[in-house]
Amino acid sequence: MRAIRQYEFGPAENLLYEELPDPVPGPGQLRIAVEAAGVHLLDAAIRSGDAGSHPFGNPELPMTPGREVAGTVDALGPDVDESWLGRRVVAHLGIASGGYAELAVREAEAVHPIPDGLSSEAAVAMIGTGRTAVGVLDVAAPTADDVAVVLAAAGGIGSLLVQALRASGATVVGAAGGEAKTRLVRGLAGGVIAVDYTEPGWPKRVTEALAGRQPTVVFDGVGGDNGRAALELLGVGGRFVMFGWSAGEITELSGQDIVDRGLSVTSALGPRMLSRPGGLRGLEIEALAKVADGTMSPPVRTFPLKDASGAHEALVNRDTVGKVVLVP
Repeated sequence: MRAIRQYEFGPAENLLYEELPDPVPGPGQLRIAVEAAGVHLLDAAIRSGDAGSHPFGNPELPMTPGREVAGTVDALGPDVDESWLGRRVVAHLGIASGGYAELAVREAEAVHPIPDGLSSEAAVAMIGTGRTAVGVLDVAAPTADDVAVVLAAAGGIGSLLVQALRASGATVVGAAGGEAKTRLVRGLAGGVIAVDYTEPGWPKRVTEALAGRQPTVVFDGVGGDNGRAALELLGVGGRFVMFGWSAGEITELSGQDIVDRGLSVTSALGPRMLSRPGGLRGLEIEALAKVADGTMSPPVRTFPLKDASGAHEALVNRDTVGKVVLVP
């Protein structure tokens, strides 16, 4: 098979497209002929070797990166039900576990059938990014009375949050960087307010667009100055839900910020998500159900598998919208 291989930590150019032996499924495992492999900012952090930028530590090298795959089952290991053979499936593989390849193996108990009519690209977007979005929404518990600000609203998670929030009846402000991304945000669902948070004074434009209403909840996957600016927009009793810091630093806040306005601040990732009833698999099931029923429709940008380095560079440089997916 052809796959991406990495022998040294460092820049995206270290992702090499090579010929490797076909993996053989072991007991309880099945093999997936990969049609789509998900790419995430975490993949780039792992690839760089900067262990301080993510909580999982550096994997042993050489490795084939990638944590999310969708495709068709083409081989079974011992003790696997033969009904899996030929089925379209999607799976999360864990951390840096071989997804950037034409073939991948996973325990049968960890895969999900792809709902009828759903593309492999959309399915792979939902198995990781989608499950995170569902977990974030579970923590935030939005209602039709909410006025929500979503940062990085054109990204993989942000675009799904915008759609689900509008489906709940909430008023939604999507903040994204640049004209192309704000245009995408406006098209995600009817009635979405889109602002460019790379322009100075963007919080004032949010206030003007809301015509006197104050945000009740902020979804912050960015951190840094924009996270802080969004925090300042919240009214009394508002909720600040953090799920990342793509700007490189967590939003700065203090106990005084919380006390002065009675804010609720929570992190939706890590222990909070892992301890949820049903665990990560429950989130995956719910995410696939939401895309199947039309509540969420993930925007996707595809790259050829052999151009994994280009996909990483585009993602890190914020030159993408939606979920980035590699196609063998």
